[in-house]
Amino acid sequence: MYSSFTCLRAVTYMSAVLFLMTSQSVIAQKGVEIGVRGGIAHYYGDLNPNYTISDPGLHLGAKFRRNFNERVCMALGLDYGKISGSDSNSFNSFERDRNLDFRSNMFEANFTMEFNFFPYIHGTVDNYYTPYIFGGFSVVRFNPQADFQGETYDLRDLGTEGQTSGRKYGLTSGALVYGMGFKWDINRDFSINIELSGRRLFSDYIDDVSQSYPNSPLTDPVAAALSNRSEDIDFGQPGTQRGDGLSTDSVYFLSIGIMRYFGKLPCPTITRDLY
Repeated sequence: MYSSFTCLRAVTYMSAVLFLMTSQSVIAQKGVEIGVRGGIAHYYGDLNPNYTISDPGLHLGAKFRRNFNERVCMALGLDYGKISGSDSNSFNSFERDRNLDFRSNMFEANFTMEFNFFPYIHGTVDNYYTPYIFGGFSVVRFNPQADFQGETYDLRDLGTEGQTSGRKYGLTSGALVYGMGFKWDINRDFSINIELSGRRLFSDYIDDVSQSYPNSPLTDPVAAALSNRSEDIDFGQPGTQRGDGLSTDSVYFLSIGIMRYFGKLPCPTITRDLY
C-alpha cells in the first residue's frame, strides 16, 4: 500500500510540473505525432516475484502525441499485451510446489506527460534526437485464464480463492504508468521511438493469485483443481498462503515504434518599427 501511494504521489507531482511547463512561451516545436509500436510485454507479480524474464509476450500499440514545445509533450495511447506467468519457471521451492500458472490478454488506454532531456525540434539539423521520461495513468482490462484437461477456463469466474459472486475481483483496473525512452528523426516527417514503460496496477489479481487458499473446499471440481494444482497432497491446506497479498501486480512493455509528425517549423517573428 505504501509503495503504491508513493508511486502515485511521485507521478502526480511530475505530471503537474510538466503541465505547468507547457504554459511557458517556448514556441519552437508545435504539431502532433501519430504512430504505431510493437515489442514485448512481461508480467511481474505473485507468479513471477523475482522479475525473471522467462516468458515474454507480444505487445502492440498506437500513440498520439501533442507537442507543446521542444521539451514537453502530452501523449495518449492504446496498447495490447499478451502476458503470462508460471510457477514452473521459478527457482523457489514453495512456488514450484504451488504449481500455478495463468495467461491473459491485456488491453489498455493511457495518458502520459513526457519531458525531453534535450531540445527536440522536427526538421532541424541539431535538435533531432533526445532521451525522455514520462509518467501518467491508464485503465487496464484483463482476464486471467488457465487450461485444465484440454479446456480453457476464465479463472475469475471459478472463485479460486473462495470468492463468492459478490466478492469476485474486477477485470478492469487503474494503473500508474512510468517509463523512459529515446526518439530521433529519420527525416523531417518520421521518427523512431524506443520505450521501456511500466504499469503498476491497482489490482493484485491480473494473475488470479493474491491471498489464501479457500477456507472451505470448493464444490466445483474444476475450480478446486485450478485453485490448488500442487502435486503434493499436503500442500495448499485451507486458509494457508496462496499469494503474498502485500503488493499489486505490474506489467512492462519494451517497444520500438515509428511516429509521423504533422506540423511545421515556425518562422521568426518579424518586428515592425512603431515610428
